[in-house]
Amino acid sequence: MNESLRQVVHLVFGLGIAGFVFIFDRGLTISVLMLTLFVGFILSDAVARGYTIPVVSPLIENLERRDAAPGKGALFFALGALFCLVFFPKEVVFVGLVVLALLDSVATIVGVRFGRTRIYNHKSLEGTLAGVAVTAAALCLLVPPPAALATAAAAGLAELASPVDDNLVIPVVACLVLTILL
Repeated sequence: MNESLRQVVHLVFGLGIAGFVFIFDRGLTISVLMLTLFVGFILSDAVARGYTIPVVSPLIENLERRDAAPGKGALFFALGALFCLVFFPKEVVFVGLVVLALLDSVATIVGVRFGRTRIYNHKSLEGTLAGVAVTAAALCLLVPPPAALATAAAAGLAELASPVDDNLVIPVVACLVLTILL
C-alpha cells in the first residue's frame, strides 16, 4: 500500500463528496450517501469473506491499510458526511468536508515524509502543523480568516487526539466550530 497515493485518493474523494454536497439538493445527497453506505457495506463484507469483486478488490488491495476492514476509510468518510448533512446546514457541511479532505491528507503526507517529532498516537508535529496551516489557508477562501483558523486548529486537534477514526470526528468537529462561529 502506497500511503501517499492513498491520501491523494482521500483528498480527491473528499473534495468530490464536498462538491456533491455543494451542488445538489440536500435530500438527494442524503439518499446518495445512504445508498453508497449500503452498497459499500455489502461490498466490504463480500471482500472480507474472500470474494473477488472486479474494480473493488484491486482498489482495496492497493489503497487500504493492511490491518483495516475492507473499505473502512471510505465508509467512515461517507458516514461522517451523512451524519453532518443530517445535523448541520448544507453550506456548513460543504466546508466541514473540505476540512476533512485537506487536513487529513496533508497531515498524513507531510507526517510520513517529513515528520520527525512524534507528539501523540504516532502522529508528528510537522504533519499536524502542515495540515492545520494548509487547511486554514484554503478555508480563508470560504469563510472569514478567524473562523478558518479556529476551524482548522480544532479539526487538527481532533485529528491528532481522536480515539476513533478521524473520518468520523473531523467533519463533526469542523461543523460544530463553524456553526458556533458563523
